[in-house]
Amino acid sequence: MAHTREFLLIVPDGGMLFEPTGVVDILDQANRRFSPDNLPYRVTTATPQAHRTVLGRSGLHLLADYSLSEIDPDRAWDTIVVTNRAVAAEQEAVAVPWLRNASGKARRTVSVCGGALLLAQAGLLENRRATTHWRFFDTLERLSPTTSVDRDSIYVRDGPVWTSAGASSGFDLTLALVAEDLGSAVAREVARELVLYLRRPGGQAQFSRFLASQADPETPIGKVQSWALENLDEDLSVERLADRAAMSLRNFCRVFAHETGTTPARFVEDLRLEAARQRLEQGRETLEEVASACGLSTALNLRRLFDRNLGISPTDYRERFGSI
Repeated sequence: MAHTREFLLIVPDGGMLFEPTGVVDILDQANRRFSPDNLPYRVTTATPQAHRTVLGRSGLHLLADYSLSEIDPDRAWDTIVVTNRAVAAEQEAVAVPWLRNASGKARRTVSVCGGALLLAQAGLLENRRATTHWRFFDTLERLSPTTSVDRDSIYVRDGPVWTSAGASSGFDLTLALVAEDLGSAVAREVARELVLYLRRPGGQAQFSRFLASQADPETPIGKVQSWALENLDEDLSVERLADRAAMSLRNFCRVFAHETGTTPARFVEDLRLEAARQRLEQGRETLEEVASACGLSTALNLRRLFDRNLGISPTDYRERFGSI
């Protein structure tokens, strides 16, 4: 007999409803692998409003099981999930103290996208590592200064607290919860049924670090970046790039960091990583061919690059994200 895990989904008004419904559908698909009298998950939905109707950003409505104020914060849940940020102060006034009281009694507390802001307001992210949608990084840091905000990962686990980035990354996090509870085989079946990636690693980047560090293409730094992009298999040492920019090494490094927010070496690594990711996603080249085209020389260097930045091998990356 499987242990039934009680999930509470807190759904504030005004968010994207595919966040909570996606989480519920993943848990429902996991339940379908078991007999009706042996279901591993039971899900309850609540909203921090006086009424139970949640208005989504798109205009659709969701009818929650309860208003959050109707639920005893001393009740022990297996997992509490906050699936959106609260857009109204009235909802924050209900949700924040409720979460502060209830979280300590739950085995796990989870947020999807902007839900991390409610966890932060409740003090649940103090001295923890966490993530959220990239638009909310600065807000999260302001709400919880002791939180180490992970600006790359699509989800982060720090003890009993799990946080995820943009809305769809909540699905990756939920599959990871299923794998932890029921094993990787069940998570794999659920992912296959819903045509989802099987548990993208939490370290998978939210967006390209290369794109985030591009300079103005009309400046010397921008022109050097464009040249590097077109010549990945060339020597892209810092000295060579400084020569291309007609700058001294010291001045080049200083100006580069000022205009891009990163170092030349970090930029080149991100550039080669991004190019390798695209080749693995879109083609059938061997690892040696990908490595050579991206200026990494050998498949071993390619594997080290992926392990260092993504925590996953190039082969596994292609299996999860390859289009053909």
